Amino acid sequence: MSAQGDSRYAGDSHVGKVRSVNEDAFLLAPPLFAVADGLGGHQAGEVASSLAIDTLLEAAPRSGDLKALGRAVRQANTAVIDAAASGRGRSGMGTTLTAAMVEGTRLTVAHVGDSRAYLLHLGTLEQLTEDHSMVADLVRQGRITAEESRSHPNRSVITRALGSDPNMLADTFEAEAAAGDRLLLTTDGLTSMVRDEDIEHVLATAPTPSAAVSELIDSALEAGGQDNVTVVVVDIGTRPRRAGGSGARRWGVRLLWLLAALAVVGAAVLVADSYASSKAYVIDEGGYVAIYEGVPGTFAGLSLHERSEITTVPVSALSPIMAARLSTGIQLDGLAEARDLVETYRALAEEASATPTP
Repeated sequence: MSAQGDSRYAGDSHVGKVRSVNEDAFLLAPPLFAVADGLGGHQAGEVASSLAIDTLLEAAPRSGDLKALGRAVRQANTAVIDAAASGRGRSGMGTTLTAAMVEGTRLTVAHVGDSRAYLLHLGTLEQLTEDHSMVADLVRQGRITAEESRSHPNRSVITRALGSDPNMLADTFEAEAAAGDRLLLTTDGLTSMVRDEDIEHVLATAPTPSAAVSELIDSALEAGGQDNVTVVVVDIGTRPRRAGGSGARRWGVRLLWLLAALAVVGAAVLVADSYASSKAYVIDEGGYVAIYEGVPGTFAGLSLHERSEITTVPVSALSPIMAARLSTGIQLDGLAEARDLVETYRALAEEASATPTP
């Protein structure tokens, strides 16, 4: 399995081990990302999810405007309803839709159904969205536990979806992440098969979004693969430009490849150096958090990084999840973001050292 995307985001979908048709769809069009899980069976669910994703891409704002994103989801709802009425797909078809716009550390989210958005925030997994489902309502009412909801006979009953109500409204909200966090958008083919603590471990330890996507999908398949499973993972802290229909890569990578193809090595080195100078990363160095300006590695024999400082923040005082991410390095948009992240780590380390050991 090879996830689509680039070094900062990735997504993929699998039909699973039971279904014959994949009714899921996903979108990688930075700063816009989305997943959808179609409802209604063959020649219906896949039509609804694909149509919702296509309409969202056409109607979504180019920046994180919360009201405009909500309007785009409503347009997707109308498109699904109209398609069913005109004979494209089938009557009663619908789809979940969970969309997020990622701009730096700011998240703008719109959500309908039981596909979910999670944030691995400072090493801890947080569920950002609330499921629109019968069992989620029962859990919120205290009538069943979250563990009981996993095997409840009505766990697949959705209480809100695109295609069911012309007046449907999406949940919309904004959230502030931290540089180095990871965003996960996923259909219930993952969350019904893999527990949150295992999802957290994968997101915390996978070296790249692509690796995280592949490992999460593999985990769902190993657990039984009872449904289609779709996963999108985005590393937080960069400001990617919106991609075109061909899935273009970030300008820096695209330019480097173009220059390499033209064999203009000297110019490529200058561009690489300029690009690297706008980046930074933090990494475990000798047991302490170190800040580097640039990006790891070399290009044409030129080092693309320079150490800025080794801080006094001990990696051992941080959580195992944070330590795991620091072992491979966390890339950021410049030294200011790197220093802000280190100050967050410093506060967490001081808090940990001040807490008495039981």
